[in-house]
Amino acid sequence: MAVPPKLSDADVDAFLKDHPEWALEEGKLLRKYVASSDRAALRLIRRIGDLAVGAQHHPDLYWVYNRIRIVLWTHDAGGLTRHDTHLAAAIEDVFEDG
Repeated sequence: MAVPPKLSDADVDAFLKDHPEWALEEGKLLRKYVASSDRAALRLIRRIGDLAVGAQHHPDLYWVYNRIRIVLWTHDAGGLTRHDTHLAAAIEDVFEDG
């Protein structure tokens, strides 16, 4: 699979404006979420994992009890690409569904 080009600063800013729950940290997309319980967090991680496998694009996931931290960036591109923003938007659907 070819590596997509890095997003422009304007593209990243537009994504962040439309998805204020995501932040930019050290050139990577960051999302923190607090679930109702550790089991609820694990169910969400499982759904995020299924999305990631389907997209062939894998976030860095950190799980501590009921807290989830997600970091997205395209390692091969050395920055953010459309793969990151597409997966981030899909992950938001997971959180909205609970």
